[in-house]
Formats: sequence, C-alpha cells, structure tokens
Amino acid sequence: MKKTVVAYAALPPSCIARLAQTFDLRDFTGQSGLSRKPAFATALAEAEGVIGAGLLWDRTRIEACPKLRVVSTVTVGYDLYDVEALTERRILLCNTPDVLTESVADLSLALMLSCARRIGELERMVRSGHWKRSVDAPEFGSDAYGKTLGIIGMGRIGAAVVRRAALGFGMRVLYDARSDKPQVERDYGAQRRSLDDLLRESDFVCVLAPLTPETENLLGAREFALMKPTAFLINVARGKVIDESALAVALRERRIAGAGLDVFVREPLAVDSPLMLLDNVVLVPHIGSATHETRQAMADMATDNLIAALTGGEPRAMVNPQVR
Repeated sequence: MKKTVVAYAALPPSCIARLAQTFDLRDFTGQSGLSRKPAFATALAEAEGVIGAGLLWDRTRIEACPKLRVVSTVTVGYDLYDVEALTERRILLCNTPDVLTESVADLSLALMLSCARRIGELERMVRSGHWKRSVDAPEFGSDAYGKTLGIIGMGRIGAAVVRRAALGFGMRVLYDARSDKPQVERDYGAQRRSLDDLLRESDFVCVLAPLTPETENLLGAREFALMKPTAFLINVARGKVIDESALAVALRERRIAGAGLDVFVREPLAVDSPLMLLDNVVLVPHIGSATHETRQAMADMATDNLIAALTGGEPRAMVNPQVR
C-alpha cells in the first residue's frame, strides 16, 4: 500500500507527477485558506509525509498528525516550524539550502545598487513626467565600487555576496559572525568585526543572519545611530531581525541614507506602513528566491527529500537528522 502524502502551496507539475507516482497523494496545491478546510485537516491526520511552504507548523498542528513521519518544506528557512515539537515526535524536517544561494546573492547586490543609484525614486520621477532637465546634484546617487560592505551573518549566501562584491565591485568586506570564516578571509580579504564596529565602518550593511531568539530585533535605533549617515541597509534575511519602526524613523530623519528591503515583520507589508511613505527605501515583495530556475530547483529538492525519507533513502538536507 502506498504511503499517504499531502502537498500544499505551489509545486510545479513535474513534482506533483513524481509524488503521485510514488505515493497516495492528496493534492491541495494552489488552494488558499487551508487551515479552515476540514478536508485538509482530515488529509493531514492520515498523512505520513507533507510537502509545502507558508503554513505554520506549531505544536497543535503537529499533534493533530498522528501518522506523520516527514515534513519537507520548500524553503531554506524553517522559522514556521516548531522543530522541538517535531523532534519530540521523531518527525523529520527537511529543507532546501544551497539551491537559492546564488539568487539571493544576486538580489542583495541588486538592492545595493538600486539604493545607491536611487533607481526606484528616479524611475518614478521619469514615469510621473517630472524629468524636465538634466539631472543635477539633487538627483545624484552614490557609487558602490570601492566602498565598504558589512555583512551580518556569513553563511553560504554571505560568501556568495562577498564574491560578487569583492571581485565585481572592488569592495572592502567586513563581516560579523559567530566564528571566523577563514575561506572568505583568504579568498577575498574579508575581515571579521564586532557588530558595532561593522556598523560604524560600512557604507553598505547587508543582513543575512537567520532569525533566532538572539537575532530578533538585532538592529534597532541604537544600531542605526552607529551607522554612517551616508550608509545603506539591505535586508534579505528575515523581517524580524530589524526593528521596523526604528528603521522607518532613521530613514525619515535621514540618519542613514537609505534601505533595500525584501523581507518584513508582517507580510504582505501593510499599505499604511510608514515605510510606504519614504522615497529612500526600495521595497520588494520577498523575492529572494523568486526566479523560475531557483523555485524549480527548490521544489525538486523538497520532492527528492520527501521521497528519499519515506522510501529508505537519505534526504539531501535535514534540519533535525537525529530523529533518523
């Protein structure tokens, strides 16, 4: 008898076909409001595996799935999952690191350049018909080439950003991390700094740290006051790493020059957010991994993980491998 698997959120047809061939698939992909649907709850109660993204897996939901053995998330982050509760139940959690590294690094540089050259602001000027003369000092931006980039959190994505910044833009790179990173120091001349020193010295501060109890609200009014008034803040990590209200104040009062944000405390960003009123911030809707190639690779990896875990193989990425 085939094992029962539940799929939800967005998965490409090729992955759905593979899952349907291997398992008794209960397909809820593309459906909204799943938490309110009795059919979804019934399917989860019978499932040995689930695959998807964007759904909160707290202790209550986990305890409502008595047969569950594997959860495969189509994301690299897992802050929506109660890992402790999953581990207690000996339920394996798999994720999709590595495959989105280059796409998120690309976006980090895109936001840096958009902020420095005021792309969004000046594009709106053209579209609104206010481009009446050659641009002058009031419209000038800032160079990125040769500047100092500070990276908070030096993992795979951080290393990919360093490679682009050092080799492509001749940037001096500083980083704050829990341990030394000899390879990026050796290959690209990166230097480890305390967080405060990094904020003081950097022209661009790129947040790549995961969301943990230690990093929640890591950057607030005190930290923004340490930054140069000409510096830009980039966040492609998690919204809650930054005190959003304090950032809005720092931007409005020009305590820092600008920001590029892909993530927010609450998503979608509310239309009445004070960030919406500011010209010196670039806002994009959590698109770090949003390319055709990367989303397919993430879905493929999540599918591989689930199939391997339920058929006696070795998943490519496990958050809590101790339950195996």
